[in-house]
Amino acid sequence: MNHGVKHKAVATWLALTVGVFGLHRFYLHGMKDHWAWLFPLPTLLGLAGLQRMSAFGQDDRVAWVLIPLLGVSLVAALLGGIVYGLMPDERWNERFNAGHPAQSSGWAAVIGVVLCLLIGGTALMATIAFSAQRYFEAQSDQ
Repeated sequence: MNHGVKHKAVATWLALTVGVFGLHRFYLHGMKDHWAWLFPLPTLLGLAGLQRMSAFGQDDRVAWVLIPLLGVSLVAALLGGIVYGLMPDERWNERFNAGHPAQSSGWAAVIGVVLCLLIGGTALMATIAFSAQRYFEAQSDQ
């Protein structure tokens, strides 16, 4: 099923840069990967929520529901990048490069993991804070 050599650093950086659209999973598993197809819709809905909040202000309750979807999609993608980047080279090569010569990942994967942790932790905390703030604001309006 895997036709070419898959590089751990490439998968990590794809998760970091365009993982919210599932491209890291498409890179590793192809277009038939069901999990990859779950990324674009919540990402686009979250982006639509950001656009709604920009257009209608902070009181737009639809935006309140949509924006956390972007955060969840981002955190899930970055978690994938962390898992890929921290996977031992031997296991990576067994799983994604069977039948190809073993390769070492180098520092590019490590730097990608550090950035995934930094951005992912920030995105997770921001998503939780945004959702909690909107929930408590909605409760106080009642």
